[in-house]
Amino acid sequence: MRFPRPPRTVIPAISFQNVGKTYTSARGAVHALDDVSFDIEPGEFFGLLGPNGAGKTTLISILAGLARASRGKVSVLGHDVVSDFAAARRSLGIVPQELVFDPFFSVREALRIQGGYFGVRTDKRANDTWIDELLENLGLADKANANMRQLSGGMKRRVLVAQALVHRPPVIVLDEPTAGVDVELRQTLWQFVARLNKEGHTVLLTTHYLEEAEALCSRIAMLKLGKVALDRTSALLAGTASTMLRFKMDTPLPPQLAAQSRVTGRIVQITAHDAAEVERILGVLRQAGCHPEDLEIGRADLEDVFLEIMSGAPRAPQPLRVAV
Repeated sequence: MRFPRPPRTVIPAISFQNVGKTYTSARGAVHALDDVSFDIEPGEFFGLLGPNGAGKTTLISILAGLARASRGKVSVLGHDVVSDFAAARRSLGIVPQELVFDPFFSVREALRIQGGYFGVRTDKRANDTWIDELLENLGLADKANANMRQLSGGMKRRVLVAQALVHRPPVIVLDEPTAGVDVELRQTLWQFVARLNKEGHTVLLTTHYLEEAEALCSRIAMLKLGKVALDRTSALLAGTASTMLRFKMDTPLPPQLAAQSRVTGRIVQITAHDAAEVERILGVLRQAGCHPEDLEIGRADLEDVFLEIMSGAPRAPQPLRVAV
């Protein structure tokens, strides 16, 4: 007689369970995180979004051991970040927001030292081969022997990425990795990180470039006021208004349209649920004597979803809903 196999249990790459963080200030208790719970699966490319002050960096600081949660549990590949911190840290490679570097070493020396922090004691030649690969893929090959003080801000950012990867961590955390860097580096970085992800590395990304999250991440969590809303990227896009009317205009919008519009300089974007609503909007513009230019009708993108959730209308963040 054959018995059915029990379901295979997979240890999450990263697990946040009922995580809360409360700070005490002159104004009283500040809840940076409030009962945040979600798992990131091995090999997943996961996005963490939210406005400034939403709690993203606090969550990553707790994950990295730089801050202690007031309550809840955080683990990396099953290793608790508090009770089993050494194993948890060895499993993580983190690219911080801040440009932190040692001014006394060359780029190659900085990478060798960083590897030593994580106990990388492999053959020097083999280790240098991986360092050479990192330098080549991040556009740093010609800067290998340059002192860190001689590098531009964008180059220093590249070195931070290389330092996070030098010990070949199974879990990579990218906290605003492309902030202040040029388009060429962004493309080079994402090609390299996407390759690592295909090879089995788990990637957690926070970014303000929403098009990056939309293109790269299979699932996205959005933080607002310390709470989280989570779903597959495709489901988030499907759950918002499906049509977006975009045009340029030099005159003020009619009052009846201003409340539902997003205006950036001359560019106006208005959500519409169907063709009838598009016609109604155009009719209001005609009656007001407005003359829109470069009119486009397209699908809503992740930025529209993000602003809709952050505004709290019509859909506010809900407790965690796991999408499988």
